[in-house]
Amino acid sequence: MPSNGIIMAARTVTFTEGETVFDVLLRETKASGIKLAHRGNQMYKSYYITDIANLEEFDCGELSGWMYRVNGWFPNFGCGAYNLKQGDVVEWVYTCDYGDDVGGGYAAGTQG
Repeated sequence: MPSNGIIMAARTVTFTEGETVFDVLLRETKASGIKLAHRGNQMYKSYYITDIANLEEFDCGELSGWMYRVNGWFPNFGCGAYNLKQGDVVEWVYTCDYGDDVGGGYAAGTQG
């Protein structure tokens, strides 16, 4: 993990209509040589990110793992189901407290 906590700096990417957050994550991590691991079901476009750059789910406790945010909002559905639109800003953040520590606990059902 870099000392500043940033694995991949912000960048503008090109995508085609119908691509999802997962599609872009997969392409950009591969192009940058960043390890990515996931599990899920392609038929249902359900992907769960388990590891980015050797920072894995549960590395910081039983409530830790990766979450994504689009335009400041944490969707409560998988990254393979979120179709991107022009101007979307996507961020992947690592939570140590099921989203509560990064402002996304509501997506996990832990905040009111």
